[in-house]
Amino acid sequence: MGIVYENEQPVERVILVGISERNGDDTESSLAELAELAATAGAEVVGTVIQNLEHMHPGTYVGTGKLEEIRDMIWEKEATGIICDDELSPIQMRNMEQVLDSKVMDRTLLILDIFAARARTSEGKIQVELAQLKYRASRLAGFGRSMSRLGGGIGTRGPGEKKLEIDRRLIGHRTAQLNRELKEVVRHRELTRSQRMKSHTKVAAIVGYTNAGKSTLLNTLTDADVLEEDQLFATLDPTTRMLELSNHQNLMLTDTVGFIRKLPHHLVDAFKSTLEEAKYADFIIHVVDASNPQWDAQMHVVYMTLQDLGVVDKKILTVFNKCDRITGEEILQDFRADKTLRISAKTGMGLDTLKEVFEDMLRDGKVLLKHTFPYEKAGEIQKIRKYGELLKEEYTPEGIYVEAYVPPEL
Repeated sequence: MGIVYENEQPVERVILVGISERNGDDTESSLAELAELAATAGAEVVGTVIQNLEHMHPGTYVGTGKLEEIRDMIWEKEATGIICDDELSPIQMRNMEQVLDSKVMDRTLLILDIFAARARTSEGKIQVELAQLKYRASRLAGFGRSMSRLGGGIGTRGPGEKKLEIDRRLIGHRTAQLNRELKEVVRHRELTRSQRMKSHTKVAAIVGYTNAGKSTLLNTLTDADVLEEDQLFATLDPTTRMLELSNHQNLMLTDTVGFIRKLPHHLVDAFKSTLEEAKYADFIIHVVDASNPQWDAQMHVVYMTLQDLGVVDKKILTVFNKCDRITGEEILQDFRADKTLRISAKTGMGLDTLKEVFEDMLRDGKVLLKHTFPYEKAGEIQKIRKYGELLKEEYTPEGIYVEAYVPPEL
C-alpha cells in the first residue's frame, strides 16, 4: 500500500476585533456578521474584542493598550490570527503585525476570499481576481513580513492566486489584461441587454442583502437550479431566467450578487457590470429576510448600495421573505417601496399573489388597445400575443376585433 499524505489546511483560529465609535451603533451585529463570514471562509472564531474609541487609531486600528491585550489573548486561545471589522490601511496592518507577531486580516480580505472560493463562471473569476489585485496593489508597501509568512488559509486562495510576492509591475500587467477581458464580457452583457429591449420583454432585477433568499425565490419561480445555501454569498454569478405568467406574458428575472454592510469598494468596482443589471431593469424586486432581527438595517444597506450604483426612480416591490419563520404579529414595512408582500420562497406561501402583482406591474406600462384588424393583417395579432396581453379576440364580418394591453411602442 502507498503512503497517504494529509495535505489539508489546518483550520484557522481567529479573534475578531471591532471598534464602537458611539453608544448604540451596530458594532455587535456587524461583528456577529463578521463571525458568519469567518465561518463561511472556513475559520473558527475563538474570541471577540470590541473597543470603545471615538475614532479608529490611525496607526494601530485599536489603542496600543488594547493591542497588548489582544496579543495575550492570541497566546491564551492559541489563535492563528485576527480579523478586523473594517478595512485596514497598509500602515495599520504592518504595525499590528509587528506587535502581535501574528496574521492580521480585515473584513475586505475576508469577503474577497469568500468571493474567490465562490466564483464559478469566467466572468466571476475575472471580477474577483481584479478586486484581489487592486486590494494587493494598494497594500504592497505594507505587506512586508506577512508576505513571506502567509502560509495558506484566508486571503491566499482564489482564481487570481499566483505567489504573494507579485510585484507592482506584474500586478499592473495582469490588471490590464483582466480589464481587457472584462471589457469583452461587458460588451457581451450590453448586447444581451439591447436584444432584450428589442424583444419588449420586461426585466425585473432581484436585489437584497446576502442570504435573504434571492436564489431560492428565483429557483421556486422558474426552476432555475441555482445553488441555495443558508450562508453568506452562496451565489456570486448572476442568473437570468424567464418566468411565464398565467396571462401568457413573460418576465425576465435576474438574480444579482448579495449586498452586505461595508461592501469593499474594490468589489463594487469589479462587479459593476453585474450589479448594473439593477440599473437597466424595468423594476426591482427587493428581497428582505424577515426572520433576521436586523432586517431594517439590512434594508437600509441595500438602498444605500442601489443609490451608489445610480439606481434611482425605479418601481420597487419589496418581498418580506422567510415569513414561515416569524409570528404573524410582526410589523414589516418599507416606505420606499411601491408595494410590499409577505412570502416564503421555501414553502411557496404568497407566491401566487406575487405572480399576480407581477402581472399588474407589467400591465402598468401598457396601453389598452381596442381595434378591428382586417383579415389580411391577421399577422399583427401574433405580435400582440407575443409582446402584449390579449384580453378578447372576436371574428366579425369586418375583421378580427381585439382588446389587448400592448407596449406603447407597438
